[in-house]
Amino acid sequence: MDFPKIIAITPGDPCGIGPEIIARAFLNDAMASQLAAVTQNCFVAGDAALMQKALAMVDPKGQNLKLKVIQNPSEAFELPVGVLPVLQVASLPHDLPYGEVHAAAGRFAGECVTWAAQAALNHEVAAIVTSPLHKEALSAAGAPYNAFPGHTELLQFEAARHAGVDLSKMPVRMMLANDELRTVLVSIHVSLRQALDAVTYDNVLESLRITHQSLSLLLGRAPKIGVAGLNPHAGEGGLFGQEEIEIIEPAMAQARTEGIQALGPYAPDTVFMRARQKRAGVSEFDVVLAMYHDQGLIPVKYMGLEQGVNVTLGLPLVRTSPDHGTAFDIAGQGLADPSSMMAAIRMARHLIP
Repeated sequence: MDFPKIIAITPGDPCGIGPEIIARAFLNDAMASQLAAVTQNCFVAGDAALMQKALAMVDPKGQNLKLKVIQNPSEAFELPVGVLPVLQVASLPHDLPYGEVHAAAGRFAGECVTWAAQAALNHEVAAIVTSPLHKEALSAAGAPYNAFPGHTELLQFEAARHAGVDLSKMPVRMMLANDELRTVLVSIHVSLRQALDAVTYDNVLESLRITHQSLSLLLGRAPKIGVAGLNPHAGEGGLFGQEEIEIIEPAMAQARTEGIQALGPYAPDTVFMRARQKRAGVSEFDVVLAMYHDQGLIPVKYMGLEQGVNVTLGLPLVRTSPDHGTAFDIAGQGLADPSSMMAAIRMARHLIP
């Protein structure tokens, strides 16, 4: 089915910087040349009053950016630069203070993501870009949102429900990426103890398959996947743990029989450096498969959040997000940098089939 490549942007937690960085991204485009517009054919799936408040923060005199309420996503197609289109999909109390956890804010954020996911699954939009939500606020919102630790799990649930399959049949993985490094995670939002238990043959092999399939589409070729070991020095031949020998290497061996370039496992304290370094303009690996959340995200985030993008792999829809949180400490002050939001929009557009 052909449809305009429209991108829905969700505002995230309204007490955080999400609405502000969206408004500033549109403002940056309005003040630049139209040919360079990142936000072209994008709209906000959220609340008009919330976005008007954010617009007033970044463009107080209203000289460069105007809000336009739209009735359906197709209206966003080819709207001129200088217009911030908003589709009303949820509402919230407008006296919520910045920088505080509120159940109403969490529910609003969840409702916007749910709407956007369903719109993408129904081919009403080509991709979604999600602004940061606050996990504590999402949990405080109660059912159904307190069942989801974050965006990834909520999107996985909606995709599985749409497909009419069990959640186990809709495996997803998180990828964090910037211009120098990409990393995919075997497990996401679980305790470290649970993350260690999640390093199984099936989970590692499934992660390799999802990474191979997704990065092949992104790169136009099979990716070179550097696999991080779980233990120091990747186990040092079993001296520091058996997981590499008993779990990770057998999963990699099976992946190689399927044409997947799984390399390693390598010491986790050097594999990210090797993926980042370039020789003759080429990195040793296109992506690193990390065994758990912090192992993979600390190296990417240490390099800076400005251009980092969170991509959910394995979904039947395109979803990206800025690589930072709600930044409650600066919310409402007009200080938030939209660079990661703009990078997320660029990545989403690149991933659209």
